[in-house]
This record gives sequence, structure tokens and C-alpha cells, in this order.
Amino acid sequence: MEWIYNFKDPLWETFVGSILIFVAVVTLTRIIGLRSFAKFTAYDFAFTVAIGSIISSTLTSSTTILHGATAIASLLILTYTFSYLQRKFSKLSAVISNKPLLLMNGDEILYDNLKYARIEKTQLIAKLREANVLDFDQVEAVVLESTGDISVLHKSSSEMKLNSDILEGVRKKP
Repeated sequence: MEWIYNFKDPLWETFVGSILIFVAVVTLTRIIGLRSFAKFTAYDFAFTVAIGSIISSTLTSSTTILHGATAIASLLILTYTFSYLQRKFSKLSAVISNKPLLLMNGDEILYDNLKYARIEKTQLIAKLREANVLDFDQVEAVVLESTGDISVLHKSSSEMKLNSDILEGVRKKP
């Protein structure tokens, strides 16, 4: 029965620790801003994984709440600093962030770009189905975003054309 619950486990400490870490994360996120848990870049992803790991080790090991909160605060400050530096220095942004990649240009599938991005045609087709595309003629563009998400831009009425700003920064070739 010890695999279900061991009476030596400090269950109340875990409960109180969870509340304190939750309060610390919410408070720090409010101070640093909404960007804290965004997924724009590779470092945003790494940050989110690191925060999860810190919370886990704080709640399940001998790491103190104060140490866990300090580690989370350090990561949030680092994320804030990097986002500020990215706005100031475009070259840093280019090093940290992947540029979006065009996967379809109109009804044409860009197979070299799919291969470069390691995306199968079947995965692309699945994303088209999710976007309610019935025919390739309905597609204006498909973009692999820097977050790893795939955006499907539909053609609308024949009078409306795609604004070139929408594809600003999107690589046409790998």
C-alpha cells in the first residue's frame, strides 16, 4: 500500500508549497508581463519547459519554496531581458528566432520547403483539413510559423488580395 501513499510523505508541505509556487508564478508573471509564457521563439519554449521543471523539483524534492521562486524569477527576468534586447537588436532576434517558412504558395506545395522543415505532405494536408480547406485553389499561402504552428491563409473574394505585410519576414526558400 506504500506505493499509493506513504505516511512519512509530507503531503501538507506539498499542498502549501503548490499554493505558494502558484502565487509566486502568477505574481511574477503579472510583474514581467504577458510575454512570459508566450511561444514566439525557441527560448520561449525552453523557458516554459524550465519553469515546469523548477516547479516540479520544488514540489517533489528538497528544493525550498524560496529557491524555486528565485529560480522562476531569474528565468522571467532573463526572458524579459531577451525580449527587450530582441526589439533593440534585430541581429540578436535573427540568431534566437527562426524565421517563418512558406510551405504552400497559392495552390502549389513547396516540396523543398517541406523537406527542409521535416514536414510530411500528409501532415500539411491534415492542417489544410483542420482549416476547412476543400480544394487547393482556396489556399493563398501556408506558413510554418517560428513557433512551429502552421498557419493556413485562405483566399477570400476575388476582389480582395493578400496584403504583402502579412507575409513579411516569411522565407520563400529554406
